[in-house]
Amino acid sequence: MSGEFFSRVIRFRDYTWKGIRAVSYKPPGESWSGVIRQRLLGPEEALPFHVRYFEIEPGGHTTFEHHDHQHSVIVIRGSGRVRLEDRWEELSFGDVVYVASGAAHQFRAAADEPLGFLCIVDAERDRPVHLEDDSGIAK
Repeated sequence: MSGEFFSRVIRFRDYTWKGIRAVSYKPPGESWSGVIRQRLLGPEEALPFHVRYFEIEPGGHTTFEHHDHQHSVIVIRGSGRVRLEDRWEELSFGDVVYVASGAAHQFRAAADEPLGFLCIVDAERDRPVHLEDDSGIAK
């Protein structure tokens, strides 16, 4: 079955998945702090969607950005907040976030615990556009 993709289970333990490498969220120098990404299902399987896990260290945050593609997020670890346009919503285990096409958004972990979430997104998608963070919240 070399070169073919097949049904399988990817084993989970301590917020990592066997055989899945954790990498930086984005290249250094962008407006983010303390975020790693693990691609669980992606281009190798030729799926119309990708499933990724993001984990933000305590006090860390993703880039404040927008893009044309929509995506969904399911919180599976810790707590934090999400900025959707100009409002902030608290997040905790099991919460689901829908980010609409074009919506400015940013995720922030609580100061005392990480925020981990699954992100499901279209395989074909545009690049994010970085926005200035004028929220007044310390990074």
